[in-house]
Amino acid sequence: MIIRTAAASDAEGLLAIYAPYVRRTAITFEYDVPSAREFRHRIESTLEFYPYLVAEEEGRLVGYAYAGRFQPREAYDWAVETSIYLDVDVRGRGIGTRLHAELERACRSMNVQNMDACIAAPREADDPHLTDASIGFHEHLGYRMVGRFEQVGYKFGRWYDMVWMERLIGDHATPASPVVAYRG
Repeated sequence: MIIRTAAASDAEGLLAIYAPYVRRTAITFEYDVPSAREFRHRIESTLEFYPYLVAEEEGRLVGYAYAGRFQPREAYDWAVETSIYLDVDVRGRGIGTRLHAELERACRSMNVQNMDACIAAPREADDPHLTDASIGFHEHLGYRMVGRFEQVGYKFGRWYDMVWMERLIGDHATPASPVVAYRG
């Protein structure tokens, strides 16, 4: 398996990974699967400043991870919001952990200090569209819970909570070194 920077030409393959999450889960609160053109635009927009990585196994895309702006005001520049998606057939093989490690390396190279994850959380243990596996995955990576918004998302006729988890990856020195664009 290799992990590399995504390219616009990866859009259809990555969209094939993402689409089942939109259609069948509350992991994403997106209701409609975006077009390949829109997905390509998302990749290109992210890569203007932030890392967007793909995991490829024998020529097949099996996962992706990216970081993006946490909040638009400059004081937040040292924090990023992260996302990771895996092909449903490869979960549990450590690919997400490897993708995250590379994403963290990329963020450190930019002088990012905090990695934040916004994660949908089920309100019921037997929810057919969402488990707390993503929360457990992030805990395993060293993230800590920093907040919970109750009943903030509505999908499949159910209300979902949203949790924020955070991993501090920098030394938070002052003065802070400027955040620089990711250059793969």
